[in-house]
Amino acid sequence: MKKQTLGIIGGVGPLATMFIGEMIVRRTKATKDQEHLHTIIDNDTNIPDRTAFILDNTKENPVPVIVTDAKKLASVGADVIAIPCNTAHTFYDEIIEGSPVPVLHMIRETAKRAYDLGAERVGILATTGTLTSRMYQDALEEYGITPVVPDDIMKEKVMSIIYDYVKAGKDVSQEDWLPIEEAMLALNCDRIVLGCTELSIVNRDLKLSDKYIDSLIVLAERAILACGYEIVD
Repeated sequence: MKKQTLGIIGGVGPLATMFIGEMIVRRTKATKDQEHLHTIIDNDTNIPDRTAFILDNTKENPVPVIVTDAKKLASVGADVIAIPCNTAHTFYDEIIEGSPVPVLHMIRETAKRAYDLGAERVGILATTGTLTSRMYQDALEEYGITPVVPDDIMKEKVMSIIYDYVKAGKDVSQEDWLPIEEAMLALNCDRIVLGCTELSIVNRDLKLSDKYIDSLIVLAERAILACGYEIVD
């Protein structure tokens, strides 16, 4: 397969964007610079908040900005695009309609990973926007997996971790995270999806167990394969 160039529409959020870049490098089977992916990152922090628009469509629509970024990346050589933001995939059909090149679908890829791991009940930790869109619930159900959504108290706790901690540049402690994990395990989840890329930062810092499926790592690995490279064993 001819090697392809990866474009990343970032800024959603900025820290997760830098982290997926690192993950792609770390997960690519390579022994020298020239064996790594050619990656073009547009860390566009001007993209309007995705959850805000889903919950209130009078807010600014992020889709036109995302489509503009896709066209920009394609114009400078990107063959495939990855968007390290689960919530943005609520608008996937609109994005691919405007994108000149294929866009990877991190939610479907993450649901497939859960299926490949033999999961039966999968907890979903994500923004209120992602949960409201039902993208994860529908993707998991297509594989015959039962999706499990946290209660309203835990939803608020997760949103606080995402917005008040990670996006604000604050560290998340084990004590902050433990109530969320315990709540999901109490719902008999055999796997838990980290369905927001800010939660991937929590995973990196707290080194969460392999019970979690990290959507950002799934996207990084899928991007490597889609561009014709191999993943480190």
